[in-house]
Amino acid sequence: MQPGDDRPPGGRPDPLGNVPDAVYRLDPDGRFAYVNAAAEKMLGRTAEELIGRAAVEEFPALRGSLAQEQYQQVLEDGRSREFQYFYEPSSRWFEVRIFPDPAGAAVLFRDIDGRRRSDEERENQLRGLSAVLEALPSPTVLVGPDGRILSANGAWARSGVEVLPGPAWPGRPGEDYLTAMTRGLGARPHAELTEGLRELLSETSRSDGRSFSLDYSADSPRGTVWFHLRATRVDHGGRVVITHTDVTEQVRAREELEWKVRHDDLTGLPNRSRLLELTGEALAEAGRTDGALLMLDLDGFKTINDSLGHQIGDELLRQVAGRLSEEIRPGDTVARLGGDQFVVLAHGCDASEAAALAFRLQTVFALPFQVGAITVPLSASIGVAVARPEVTDAHHLLSDADAAMFAAKSSGRDRVHLFSPSLREAARWRLEVATRLRGDAIGELVVHYQPVVRLDTGRIDGVEALVRWQHPERGLLPPDTFLSVAEETGQIIPITRWLLRETTRKAAEWAAEGFRLRMSVNISARHFSAETLVRDVRVALQQSGLPADQLVLELTETSVAEDPTRAEDQLSVLRSFGVRVAIDDFGTGWSSLAQLFSLPIGTLKIDRSLLAAAERVAAGDTGAVLAAIVGLTRTLGIRSVAEGIETPEHLRMVRAAGCDLAQGWLLGHPMSADRLIDWVRQIQQAGGDVCALAEAGRAVPVSG
Repeated sequence: MQPGDDRPPGGRPDPLGNVPDAVYRLDPDGRFAYVNAAAEKMLGRTAEELIGRAAVEEFPALRGSLAQEQYQQVLEDGRSREFQYFYEPSSRWFEVRIFPDPAGAAVLFRDIDGRRRSDEERENQLRGLSAVLEALPSPTVLVGPDGRILSANGAWARSGVEVLPGPAWPGRPGEDYLTAMTRGLGARPHAELTEGLRELLSETSRSDGRSFSLDYSADSPRGTVWFHLRATRVDHGGRVVITHTDVTEQVRAREELEWKVRHDDLTGLPNRSRLLELTGEALAEAGRTDGALLMLDLDGFKTINDSLGHQIGDELLRQVAGRLSEEIRPGDTVARLGGDQFVVLAHGCDASEAAALAFRLQTVFALPFQVGAITVPLSASIGVAVARPEVTDAHHLLSDADAAMFAAKSSGRDRVHLFSPSLREAARWRLEVATRLRGDAIGELVVHYQPVVRLDTGRIDGVEALVRWQHPERGLLPPDTFLSVAEETGQIIPITRWLLRETTRKAAEWAAEGFRLRMSVNISARHFSAETLVRDVRVALQQSGLPADQLVLELTETSVAEDPTRAEDQLSVLRSFGVRVAIDDFGTGWSSLAQLFSLPIGTLKIDRSLLAAAERVAAGDTGAVLAAIVGLTRTLGIRSVAEGIETPEHLRMVRAAGCDLAQGWLLGHPMSADRLIDWVRQIQQAGGDVCALAEAGRAVPVSG
């Protein structure tokens, strides 16, 4: 028989001649009984060369091999065998199947060396990748081109216990990855994962390191956890490595940071930034109805903070925040701008409803606040700005509320004020004043001086320094147009420092010219809190050479009452080296007389409002009320000064009451320094008694 002939011996057709696998038959003694064409080719021998010959003699490497061993077992038990066999002479792998045959055994074998070596290479690669995956701290899987899990690291196996709820486990090798991810992953992120992974698995001929990322959350026994998923193609075979990095701590840290950026640390309320966001959203809402911002500024809180300490002050702010949050309507928001300012964002309310809400918020302060053993009464000034249809900017509305609050604050404690367009112009003016005062406006300030007259002799005892602003566009401005802003911004301190130096220098010059006039200068409560008053006064006196007893510092009753301890300490030092202290506007404040008279004061200035009230109440005997006040001051060794003397009747009343000194337009208008000296000379030439001139109806010279 020739090689390749499909006929067995005897000329019959060979039914296995065209079978691609190599087939031969061995008799019970191991001799070839049949060899097909494929076997001839693989064995490199013809059938004539092999039939009748023992296989182990023709191929010695088979002796004692796995192949011979399996052949003997088939003969013994009559059961088929299938195995892979490495034939050393050719260094190749074969897949062998041995079937029992009545005349011995049939052997089918095929060359699988290429496939076997490819499988081994893939297995080696897989083992290498698995080792790399195992070293990764994050749950990681290797997915094949069919989407099934090829390998997973220990962190992936553990994630089922730590992350997924209930009995669910992460996918195991062999399971479809996307099916496994349906456990614990929501529908939307799962759809995104499916789309991204399928795109990576497509075009398996490409291996360009393409990747896909997805952030997702899952429920777990320890709460919601967040993962960052990253899938990357790793080879031409289309395998994909997918890591699931736990970013829960980072997400929570970021959320906490974002929360802190938009909320107040002390109270937990939304801060200015968040309030503006919420207000902007409300203003931009389609079809919105009216809304409003209500700005609350606590009255006198700085004094409480300074006197009781910041710890108590902070607790008070937390309690205020709590009460306001309980009082607002559902859907409204309380925010803290900082300091002692709170804002309520009220939705869907017109001006009357916003005003009603403001008055309701005032009831929050009806009961005092309790901090430990300390009871603290509080009140608030409230500004209300209602959003008109044309208002679309949150900053604009907040500015309107601030202007309304400032108006409420300026009109007294515990007030409510609704915004009006005129307040915006006032706000612009305050901004201009604050800006100019920080710049060169001090160089534009001037001082006018109003005489203070002795009532017993009519002689001029001294002057009160009154600061004015020579504005380049608006002309000469009175103090009430700018000093309140200076007080609010803290610029009152450099202004007062300049005023002390200017007035003490001028008083020293007048004294050198023979005009000994005691100089009275108004001092702000801000100077007490800054604690520079003593130094500023000393510097002014040293530079000017003015004797300390020629300087009178005037402080309002209210400003002293805000922080009596700090005021008393600094005033005592000033009094010790001769500076006089006067309480101005007595009768307009709310301090107790016992507290007031415990201070080292030498002069009490009776406010014109008290003078008018005494005139109304006393009827025919107008001096009785004033006499009682003057008698009290005289008992304490304190001089009294009556302010606001504008008529001869006023002059008669205060002289009858026993006041020591007086000032007012009847006795002399405020005037410039040069005009004052000319006026003093005129008075001296007319006899020197200002009171007599006024009572006689003779014109008292005024400022020019």
